[in-house]
Amino acid sequence: RSRPFRIAEVEGLGSGPALNQALSRLVRQGQLQRLRRGLYQYPRRSPVLDLPVVVSPDQVMHAWARKNGLRIVPAGAHAANLLGLTTQVPAKLEYCSNGPTKTILFGSIQVHVKHRGPRTMNVRGRMSAAVFEALRHLGKGRIGEPEVSRLAAILSAKDKARLIQNLPLAPAWMRPILKAIAAGGCA
Repeated sequence: RSRPFRIAEVEGLGSGPALNQALSRLVRQGQLQRLRRGLYQYPRRSPVLDLPVVVSPDQVMHAWARKNGLRIVPAGAHAANLLGLTTQVPAKLEYCSNGPTKTILFGSIQVHVKHRGPRTMNVRGRMSAAVFEALRHLGKGRIGEPEVSRLAAILSAKDKARLIQNLPLAPAWMRPILKAIAAGGCA
């Protein structure tokens, strides 16, 4: 497996104490990496450089959210960067969540999780939620034809349909932009 996994996903393999002991032993032997309490991954090595391959922070955060029964959405500059709307790579990753506001450390990576209400967290579809957050980050005065065309090109027909379904949750200034993206461009 290449994605991080949580203990609950392997609980059927043994009792709690035995499973914890087995996981600890695998970590000591280097066959598993412990990312955080209850989150593990199989270590991977680059075949070219023979160095450890670091798991994507986005994968770790989604595994963390599953473990804690939360929904998360990339926020701010992180969302805009993931969608290719900016080349800015944020130093601190941000996510919106239906859980409490907190800062989480995964090794040297710092992730800020912000609590958001239903208007943000009820947006259906991972891509739709990321688009909403990226547009909020850019602001209504900084979204033009290049951004609309970029989003129209990368979103699937299903993602565009979800954007339209989520229109009631969007601020008034964002609705014409979302309609233009769903229509295929030309804000």
